[in-house]
Amino acid sequence: MKLKEFYTKEAYDMLNKELNISNKHLIPKIQKVVLNIGCGEGATSKAAVEHVLSDLGQIAGQKPIIAYSRKSVAAFKIRKGQPIGAKVTLRGDKMYDFLEKFFKIVLPRIRDFRGIPAKSLDGRGNLNIGIADQTLFPEIDYDKIDKIRGLEITIVTSASSDDHARKLLEKMGLVFVD
Repeated sequence: MKLKEFYTKEAYDMLNKELNISNKHLIPKIQKVVLNIGCGEGATSKAAVEHVLSDLGQIAGQKPIIAYSRKSVAAFKIRKGQPIGAKVTLRGDKMYDFLEKFFKIVLPRIRDFRGIPAKSLDGRGNLNIGIADQTLFPEIDYDKIDKIRGLEITIVTSASSDDHARKLLEKMGLVFVD
């Protein structure tokens, strides 16, 4: 069963009973997923930015946008307006497809993975996860990458608290450790 089907047919009802919410619009759901790859060397190398865009596009299945620096930082040799990474926002079916792949394929590939730390929740029901290696995703061909880069994933939920978000994500298949 697909993740979106599972949420609409089973997880939604389970969350309603568990959380005892009277208004059905307050039952937590995942609103969007934001993927981000930072590329500090993008300020000096256009090729690095192109590789980041290519990798992120393959992972997300959607065209990413270039993230530009908002201010100059002399310590990092970055000027305002230089490309420093790429990001993409997933919603709807692409979001659920990405989450299913992430929960069922990518996370089990991480060595010694026991679960996501509960402190990764931000206090408002959103989850931030950092992946150290983009080659964990099956779309990335190891022979065609120029450099191993990290990837940041933000899962934005409509949950009002971390407890509600945690229950939602656990129902969807994510494993937490305390």
